[in-house]
Amino acid sequence: MYSTVMTGAVHGVSSYLLRVETNISNGLPAFSMVGFMSSEVREAGERVRVALKNAGIPLPASRITVNLAPADIPKRGIVIDLPVAVGELICMEMLRQEDFEDVLVAGELGLNGEIRPVRGVLPIVQMAKQLDMSLCILPRENLEEGAVVEGIQVVGVRSLNELIMYMSAPPGDRNRLIPPGEMDVEALFEEEAAQSAEVDMADVRGQSAAKKALEIAAAGFHNMMMIGPPGTGKSMLAKCVPGIMPPLSFDESMEVSAVYSVAGMLGKGEPLVLRRPFLEPHHSITRAALVGGGMIPMPGQISLAHRGVLFLDELPEFGREQLDLLRQPLEDHEVTIVRQSGSYRYPSRFILLGACNPCPCGHFPDRNKCRCTPWEIKRYFGRISGPLLDRMDLCISVPRAKIEDLQGPSGKEETSSAVRSRVMAACERQNHRFRGTGLRFNSDMRAPDLEKYCRLGPREQGCIRDLFERSGMSVRAYHRTIRVARTIADLDGQEEIREDHIYMAYTYRQSNELKGGG
Repeated sequence: MYSTVMTGAVHGVSSYLLRVETNISNGLPAFSMVGFMSSEVREAGERVRVALKNAGIPLPASRITVNLAPADIPKRGIVIDLPVAVGELICMEMLRQEDFEDVLVAGELGLNGEIRPVRGVLPIVQMAKQLDMSLCILPRENLEEGAVVEGIQVVGVRSLNELIMYMSAPPGDRNRLIPPGEMDVEALFEEEAAQSAEVDMADVRGQSAAKKALEIAAAGFHNMMMIGPPGTGKSMLAKCVPGIMPPLSFDESMEVSAVYSVAGMLGKGEPLVLRRPFLEPHHSITRAALVGGGMIPMPGQISLAHRGVLFLDELPEFGREQLDLLRQPLEDHEVTIVRQSGSYRYPSRFILLGACNPCPCGHFPDRNKCRCTPWEIKRYFGRISGPLLDRMDLCISVPRAKIEDLQGPSGKEETSSAVRSRVMAACERQNHRFRGTGLRFNSDMRAPDLEKYCRLGPREQGCIRDLFERSGMSVRAYHRTIRVARTIADLDGQEEIREDHIYMAYTYRQSNELKGGG
């Protein structure tokens, strides 16, 4: 008896369908699996045998062969327990093959016959919808995650016996036995919009210059560096950024949620990532954990921060090798991990926020406290390569707070909601400008886009020419200065970039600490 069942697997953040072919024939009792698979995938055979037995369904003493097609794709890190069990049940005539036409089955089996959740359900269901499949049978714990994809029916089951009961019933009675999953995505976004920011700008006293720079970074999705002594509020300022950024759109949320689904990090009751991610890894992080990798490649911190913020506190402590790994993702907005089994692509479009001290002891230029030599300061900042610093659109000093700010009346500081309203107004101008182009933020513009969307008048051209020749800035710095100027103009509600916008953008790229230390 022969059967075929469709299931899904993920490769990077994309997915593909697998055909699980099962054949039970006469011969010496044996179980074999073929189809270019790894040893951990082959273990599914023994789990299926024991799970079926404990569910009261012993396998016949026959020759059982399972093939995973297409055979030319290496199968590593995938779970095929449930589709293999369904294929065997069809061959044993406990289920009908015709009931599984245009049906996708995914899930892991416990030895007691329960069906356990798997990673990557969201991209798998999206692929099933694109291929016009009619039904996805998933573990009950993955139901909400799969139900956010509209246009395809999704059913969650808890055990093998529950799946058999559902598929053995007449088609008209199945939804009464186990209702399909439904998810009100709009309600989820409305509920999230009502949530307040975890850290509010009003909680940070003073630091008006740093707050303005963060507002520009959030409005245009620009990278930013903060330099200042310990205890001046750099970390607190960074944690305010998600609260002033525009909310995730539905498409952005689906992109981010797909990454978290593949990583198995969607929490229970959280079928979608609704808030922009904010990740702050410790400087002891490994390179594989930062950019992704492993024997079975998984997304790293830069992909988990997709469409959000990656905050690297004590930036020079990360080490030059780790930091230089960020250079290519910051330009291409994706990371490619190559293994013998193939290439894995993960998105990595994030705001890089860096923070560091002005010297190893943290007290420069206060010579009453700082004893660092110029050579020590130069070596300290030398851990950050020039090409990475060149990718920082804004660089701001965060000085010690004034006593007047700390003892001033509460309520004087501007709230995150007030800043966010200006940021969202600037983002609306960008959305209108880039409609139909695939661009979203000013920082997404390439050199040809600058000529189209950032036309400069004669005075402004002379201004940027003078700055370029006087400072010796790189071509990348030239382009990034214009992008930041465009964002400053959007925050001012101006359609044209003016000289003061260019001067302000150029000023934000300077760092007295980096120059003074070297």
